[in-house]
Amino acid sequence: MQQVINGISLGSVYGLLALGYTMVYGIINLINFAHGDVYMLGAYVGFLLTTHLHLGFLPSILITMVVCAILGIIIEKIAYKPIRNSTRIAALITAISVSLFIEYLTMYVAGPEIRSFPKVLPDMSIKLFNNGVVLNIRDIYIVLTTIILMLVLQFIIHRTKVGKAMRAVSQDSDAAQLMGINVNRTISYTFAIGSALAGAGGVLVGVYYNTINPLMGVGPGLKAFVAAVIGGIGIIPGAMFGGLFLGMTETMVAAYGGSMYKDAVAFAILILVLLIKPTGLFGKNIKEKV
Repeated sequence: MQQVINGISLGSVYGLLALGYTMVYGIINLINFAHGDVYMLGAYVGFLLTTHLHLGFLPSILITMVVCAILGIIIEKIAYKPIRNSTRIAALITAISVSLFIEYLTMYVAGPEIRSFPKVLPDMSIKLFNNGVVLNIRDIYIVLTTIILMLVLQFIIHRTKVGKAMRAVSQDSDAAQLMGINVNRTISYTFAIGSALAGAGGVLVGVYYNTINPLMGVGPGLKAFVAAVIGGIGIIPGAMFGGLFLGMTETMVAAYGGSMYKDAVAFAILILVLLIKPTGLFGKNIKEKV
C-alpha cells in the first residue's frame, strides 16, 4: 500500500510532463525533447521564488507556470516555427539541440552543483491502517495539484474557443486555417499550456525530492515520453494514464529489489507496447486512403 501511494505521486509528475508531449505531438507531430528541460527550468524558477522572494507553495507554482508558458512560446517561435515545414529528422535534431542548449546554459548561469529546494510545505504525515503505511502531506499536494490541473486542461480543451481551435488544428490544420483559425497562434497556445504544466511538475518534484540540478530534466523527460507513447501519444487521458502506470511500475520494481533495473523495465514496457499496440493503449488505428 505504501508503494501504491509513492507510485501515484511519481506517476502524477510523469503524467503532467506527458501531457505536454502529447499536446504538442497532437498538433504538429513534433516530439519536443526540450520539454523535460522546461520542467527543469520550472524547478529553478520555483527555487528562486521560494528562496529569494520567500513565496509560499501556491504563488510559487502559479508564477512558475506563467514563466514557463512564456518560455514555451519563445522556444516555439525561435526554434520550431522556422522548421515547421521541414523534414521530421530536422525537427528531431532541432528539439535535441534546444534541449542541450537549455541544459548547458542553465549550468553556465546557475552552476552545475546540486541545490537544496527549501521546504515550503509542512512536514506532516498521516498514518493509514495499522501496518505502518504513511501518507505524507507532500503526496496529497502533488496528487491534488495534478488532478486540478488535469481538470482545468480538460475544460480548456473541450469548453473554450482555444481548445476547439486546438482540436481542429490537430485534425486538419489546412481546413482549420480555411475556417478562419489562426494556426500559428493556436500552436503557440499549445506550447504555452504544455510548458506551464511542465513548470508545475518541476516545482512539485523540487518539493518532493528537495534537490534540483541542471540535468534533472533528462531522465523524467524520457520517462514522460514513454508514458505518452504507452497511453497513446496525442491522446490527453492516455498521457495521464501512462504517467500513473509508469510511476506505479517503477515504484513496484524498485520496492521489490530491482531499483537498478527500473529504467530498463520502463523502456522494456515501451518496446512491448510498440510491438503489440503501436498506437498506445488508448490509441486507435486510423486507416488512410491512398
